[in-house]
Order: sequence, then structure tokens, then C-alpha cells
Amino acid sequence: MEVLNDLVGFKNLKIYQNPDWFSFSLDSILLPNFVTLRKDIKKIVDLGTGNLPIPLVLSTKTKASIDAIEIQKDVFDLALKTLKYNHLENQISLYNMDILDLKKKYTAGFFDMVLSNPPYFKYSSQSNINEDVHKTIARHEKLISLEQLVEIASYLLKNKGIFAVVHRTERFAEILKLCEKNNLTVKRIQFVYPKEGEESNIVLVEAVKQGRVGVKVLPPLYVHCQDGSYREEIVKMFE
Repeated sequence: MEVLNDLVGFKNLKIYQNPDWFSFSLDSILLPNFVTLRKDIKKIVDLGTGNLPIPLVLSTKTKASIDAIEIQKDVFDLALKTLKYNHLENQISLYNMDILDLKKKYTAGFFDMVLSNPPYFKYSSQSNINEDVHKTIARHEKLISLEQLVEIASYLLKNKGIFAVVHRTERFAEILKLCEKNNLTVKRIQFVYPKEGEESNIVLVEAVKQGRVGVKVLPPLYVHCQDGSYREEIVKMFE
């Protein structure tokens, strides 16, 4: 079932979705609001773009050119409809391809920024996966592992380029190790909590390729008030 929705509170931006597959989540709004969009950022790539939420938000914040990569053809088709509906073809380029093949398309150091909201869960034959293949690929590392993603991100980035990822807090230590292994220096971290008094379930990480040592931990970000409504800082991201 294909539907056309408003992109949360963003004026004049709409997004095609299929709720039977996988709708974009708040995580895809948090990441482009978290990342540092320096003036020298001219070329950005979003790895595993889904139906295009991250590039759409970025288009409201930067004039940089944005490449968006999506492997699933039917999800790519939704993203393409979204792209054309919003008339952003001059800024966003969409590609239906495997992230693991990007070394064939791009030279090393091609991008100033790499972003990703990747699958959160490791995959094995024993994994408790959804029957729908779209949800499985979106949630589990069936087609690409976190290690492969970070390695590709480092390859694509120029020196001093920025890598930003949103992921499950339980995998934070793994992200740190993989960044260090791939010459990405973690510079900014923000832990996201469902509500005050609850444990963090999401973490936002920003790293710089060949960056100087020194990390900043941002204040905690709480998503909901105790009554379940969005907190003011989250609502502001939608304006």
C-alpha cells in the first residue's frame, strides 16, 4: 500500500512510503539534525537511503550535492518518486546499487561527508527476522555488516571528512572500535533516551577521518515527555 505523507513538520516536503514494508523512523530525522554541516561540505552521500528521508531533511539545511544509495529496487522506486515529487533532482542524485560496490563507482576520498542509518541488528540463520524481506533488510545486517559499512565510509571520505551514524546504544563500543580501525576519529557523541529515567536506546556518533584526538559528549537527548508527547527539542527538529 503506497501512500504520500508529509515529511513530519517540514513545509512543502512529502515522502512516498509503503507501511507494509518499512516506514522511516525518528532516527532518520535525528541524524541530519545532529551532524555538523561545515561550510566546506560540498559532497554528501547517504548509505542505505531507504525512501529518502535523510537527504530530504539535509536539503533544507545545506546546498551541498547529495548522493543517495539504495539497494532494494522497489524501495528505490519509492525514493525516486519522492525525489521527483519534491523537485530536488538538481541537488539529490539517487542510485539503485549495493553499498559494497561503491568502490567501483567512486574514487577514494570522493566525499566530504558520509551518513548512514544502517540496519541495527546482527544477522544469522538463528535471527528472529520478519517475514517481509524489506523489514528484514532494513533491520538486520543481511546485506552489509556494520564493519563493512564503516570501512566503505572511510574509503569514500576525504581526509578531515565527516562520518555520521545513528545506531543502537548497545553497539556503541563496536562503533568506536571500527572507527578507530578505519582511521575515523570520533569527535561528537549524543545519547538518545525514550524518556527521562529510562536507559539510552539510540546513539548518534560523528567521526572525522584522520581527525585530531578529542571527543565531545553532547547533553542527553530525551524524545518523549512522561505523557508520551514529543519534547520541545524534538518538535523543533520538525520545524
